[in-house]
Amino acid sequence: MHDDLRRDYDAVAGEYARRIAGELDGKPLDRALLEAFAEQVRAHGPVADLGCGPGHVGAWLAARGLEVTGVDLSPALLEEGRRRFPAVRFTEGDLLSLPLADASQGGAVAFYSLIHLAPEEWPRALAEVRRVLRPGGRLLVAFHVGAETLHLDAWWGVPVSVDFRLLDPAWVQGQLEAAKFIVEVTTRRVPYPEVEHPSERAYLLARRG
Repeated sequence: MHDDLRRDYDAVAGEYARRIAGELDGKPLDRALLEAFAEQVRAHGPVADLGCGPGHVGAWLAARGLEVTGVDLSPALLEEGRRRFPAVRFTEGDLLSLPLADASQGGAVAFYSLIHLAPEEWPRALAEVRRVLRPGGRLLVAFHVGAETLHLDAWWGVPVSVDFRLLDPAWVQGQLEAAKFIVEVTTRRVPYPEVEHPSERAYLLARRG
């Protein structure tokens, strides 16, 4: 459904994985939130890493005893993930039509993947997440804070056409609540210098109501 985005991520997959696969080493708050998420969902079944890219977030969770499936629309990124993180099961899929069974997941994470959705796509994407989560399952989302859309015509020297939407946390919370999620935690932080794009970050932890 997002063929252009798939093509662009395929084009930069190797460089993206090289730069991103170890990024959690420099992000202590991200690790702390993922640790809390893992503790909450560990007894409730498998976990989906939605828009997993090269799989580093899923691999971090797998190292803490969770059964993780990484879902991404880019076959090239999935191959990078399979090569780097064999503890994660990877499968190709779109956020608007997840290749996961109903009520099959105890939790899901979406780190910087929902930022590619148009606003009108959010209800469908969140309905898909709700469908695959078990009752009480948790969803942890991370995104860039703002009101603008950043567009790239070239990424590390490769021609692309990619939009990154910065989001208002209150709007995201409203979308989650409209999709019948109960938001349990919201937090924000400033960017880590020299580790990531210089934008404020937000995290919401929600439970399937």
